[in-house]
Amino acid sequence: MNKILVTGAGGHIGNVLVRELLAQGETVRAFLLPSEDPSPLKGLDVEILQGDVLDIESLRRALQGVGVVYHLAGVVTILPRQWDLLERVNIEGTRNVLRASQEAGVRRFVYTSSIHAIAALPSGQTIDESLPFDPGRTWGEYDRSKAMASLEVKRVAAQGLDAVLVCPTGVIGPYDFRRSEMGQFLLDCASRRPKMYIDGAYDFVDVRDVARGHILACQRGKRGEHYILSGARITVQEVIETVEAILQIRAPHLYVPLWLARWAAVFTPAYYRITGVKPKLTPYSVHTVTSNCQISSGRAQRELGYRPRALAQSITDTLKWFLDQGYLREAVLPQP
Repeated sequence: MNKILVTGAGGHIGNVLVRELLAQGETVRAFLLPSEDPSPLKGLDVEILQGDVLDIESLRRALQGVGVVYHLAGVVTILPRQWDLLERVNIEGTRNVLRASQEAGVRRFVYTSSIHAIAALPSGQTIDESLPFDPGRTWGEYDRSKAMASLEVKRVAAQGLDAVLVCPTGVIGPYDFRRSEMGQFLLDCASRRPKMYIDGAYDFVDVRDVARGHILACQRGKRGEHYILSGARITVQEVIETVEAILQIRAPHLYVPLWLARWAAVFTPAYYRITGVKPKLTPYSVHTVTSNCQISSGRAQRELGYRPRALAQSITDTLKWFLDQGYLREAVLPQP
């Protein structure tokens, strides 16, 4: 019972968590979909097992000999009208992983929730770990699905499963093989083409700190509690300026009024359905960067010893990793 199972191990947080666990000498089993690209785990001393959180038998096989489960597998989307998929994977899938973990007698269960699953507060008030998960006080289908899944984890923890939850904010950092929404935005900022921006900001955190926060929650977290893994608040314009300063480039910045951004965002989901091109601007993304991002990780700091690094360092390391991977073609990092 010494193995650790990581579901969603091929994702951004997942593959970095696997790396951190291996660095600590742990034996890790990665749970991937049969159709999933395993290349983010290439070269790592990890056992890869294919399955699906909707297939309880594949979960039972994956949990043989496992003592600790990190459940990260899920659907993340900023597009509307995805509820059927979100409900199946994020809610029913989590129920399956919980059930199989109970049957297997795992000693510790860590669930990757989201800051968006926590009850929203208006601007000027601090979002912290004293707030509950409340599907009725979230914005968007993804948020609601994560809130409902988190309540399932809390319910099973109350029944005896030693489960804790972590709630990352916006994640950035190296090893972003699939180019997350924020990773792609950093790549866009690295272009010398004109850049559009709106008045908005959010809290972003380094993926390596999130991975470390998962492990700290496993080691020190209290059963049934949730811990916010946040970083620092930064505006959209500051992200662009930070990237340009790091790369020593400059391009025109085009300010887009919020009313225009909100109007344009209404049409982008339809554009995606017609063209298959993923939009950067959606009602969800506009809402996120204009919502309350006064976020505290006080409980995680006090109880886990969680300490995020400086955001400028995270952006620098992310750009360097993209450069090493050949994703940056129009800009070059300055020599140290």
